[in-house]
Amino acid sequence: MLPEKPDDRYVHAGPVLTRYWALGSTGSPVILIHGLGASADIWIKNIKILAQRHRVYVPDVVGFGLSEKPEELRSPYYFSQFINDFMVSIEIERASLVGHSLGGGIALQYAIRYPDKVEKLVVADGAGLGREVIYTLKLMSLPIIGELMSYPTRFGVSMFFKLAVRNHGIITADIIDTYYELFQLPGARRSLLQIVRSIVTLRGGRENVFHPVLANLHTISAPTLIIWGRQDRVLPLKHAYIAREHIPNASLRIIENCGHITNLECPDEFNDVVMRFLDNETDMVA
Repeated sequence: MLPEKPDDRYVHAGPVLTRYWALGSTGSPVILIHGLGASADIWIKNIKILAQRHRVYVPDVVGFGLSEKPEELRSPYYFSQFINDFMVSIEIERASLVGHSLGGGIALQYAIRYPDKVEKLVVADGAGLGREVIYTLKLMSLPIIGELMSYPTRFGVSMFFKLAVRNHGIITADIIDTYYELFQLPGARRSLLQIVRSIVTLRGGRENVFHPVLANLHTISAPTLIIWGRQDRVLPLKHAYIAREHIPNASLRIIENCGHITNLECPDEFNDVVMRFLDNETDMVA
């Protein structure tokens, strides 16, 4: 059984009605940013631990979960603006960002765009660091095939997540039921395909998306922790080394026997290393 979920809250992040969780009453603010096709629910094994010493906020990114799904959602650069709007709406001037997968790419973009508003940065199996990406996302970028692959079924949801983890037993009936319901919501399928096609082609990641990130990694001034699953099949481990090499104040932690969704599949190690990083402990390198 998964831990009990925090209460849903809603706020307008700019024009977007946004569902989010908030937990913790002391410490510095931390924002958890989920990945493609996910929602706040993917952080269920992390939020309560991190909230022991921090004020933790977990939004459903625009286009996903229970947040609003605009008709047009084609620019990946809109996501960093969304995070900024969310921070303004909940009256946070500066926060640490913890981003997974697409959320990691959003966090990188945000740190480049708004350097003064990022206390610390955690990028877990993050997007935006190269062309290589799992074949299923390449196929989803194609007309008709993408529509067929994104049709919501419990089997499809199960495969979507099981391809992203090493231990398939992590993807429980609770997780499948949660995302089956979310994927059936009006606009969910359209948003997913628009976002996939804005960042991926049949050749892999779009160069106009990842190249500006790579070209500006050296400008990131926040202390940065990169976390990667050794057996990540969605985004290759070499992307982690690229980030560590080019971000000035970066450390790397590789989690063994773990796939792409490190925060869900290996939560004990993930929570421990993130908490120690946020609390200024320095032995992060694997």
